[in-house]
Amino acid sequence: MEALRLHPKDTGSADVQIALLTKRILDLTAHLQTNKKDHASRRGLLKLVAQRRSLLDYLKRTANARYLTVLEKLELRK
Repeated sequence: MEALRLHPKDTGSADVQIALLTKRILDLTAHLQTNKKDHASRRGLLKLVAQRRSLLDYLKRTANARYLTVLEKLELRK
């Protein structure tokens, strides 16, 4: 998250929000590997993935260079 900030107090830019969502997605994925029947968390995970996807689409539309930087630093696929 620190590497994606636009300025020192940045907490709301799309880049930082994507980084935070990615962390939560990874945590939920690990949780679901041990708790396979936790369908409420699975639904939450799908909502987080959709939210991250929409933020990535917004970033791609408005600032393509930042979009590519986010993909590279967070090791996400296009």
